[in-house]
Amino acid sequence: MQKNKPLILITNDDGYQATGIQSLTESVLGLGEVVVFAPDGPRSGMSSAITSVTPIRYRLLERSEEKDLTIYACTGTPVDCIKLAICEVLTRKPDIVISGINHGTNASICVMYSGTMGATIEGCIWGIPSVGFSLTNHSANADFSESKKIARLITQRVMSEGLPKGVCLNVNIPDVERVKGLKVCRQTKGQWIKEFRRSTDGAGREIFWLTGEFRNDEPDATDSDEWALAQGFASIVPTRIDMTDYQLLAQIGSWEQTL
Repeated sequence: MQKNKPLILITNDDGYQATGIQSLTESVLGLGEVVVFAPDGPRSGMSSAITSVTPIRYRLLERSEEKDLTIYACTGTPVDCIKLAICEVLTRKPDIVISGINHGTNASICVMYSGTMGATIEGCIWGIPSVGFSLTNHSANADFSESKKIARLITQRVMSEGLPKGVCLNVNIPDVERVKGLKVCRQTKGQWIKEFRRSTDGAGREIFWLTGEFRNDEPDATDSDEWALAQGFASIVPTRIDMTDYQLLAQIGSWEQTL
């Protein structure tokens, strides 16, 4: 690895063969040395899951000096990929971690379930400026043209200016022909409802398929990520890894007692 160039670590939760991660990789070529360390298959919905009861393996897929690009596939989760790359594979700490581009939105409450954002948060835990990118289209053949432009723009900005410690970015991009611009937003209040479809297996036993319908509890909130996406803007939500509620911390201070 060439120490004089920024080191960009890329992962995702759709697997190294996904169009989204290939698009993200293409978008940042030339900005530094690029290392892709991604799951060997789909790992959607993994959040910050880690592999603790089975061994993890990885393999080298490609190394191109011309492109300053190295690609690995890993048997673990997105968070496993970040941990293993930093702790065992890379010879220096990445200058930035970018994750995605996810096939499907990670706006609002989806940030809690997302493997894309789980990996982004893991990079943030390691003190590395980290950004997760998602496109609001689940199709394997989605058009990532606009997403690539935005990913490169934001990656360059973060590499230049950095991010506060303990804060990463959740970037979602609408599935439109031309994105209107960028909006810095807060996370929309909402949740998934009607989450399962009931069915039966071949033996007639009851089974359940995860499906769901997103309920936006504040559709008119113009400072929220769902509103920005609906208006054709890419949303940027600063996301903290410290989940402490400091207001309640002060309110329940009187609960303290010696037992």
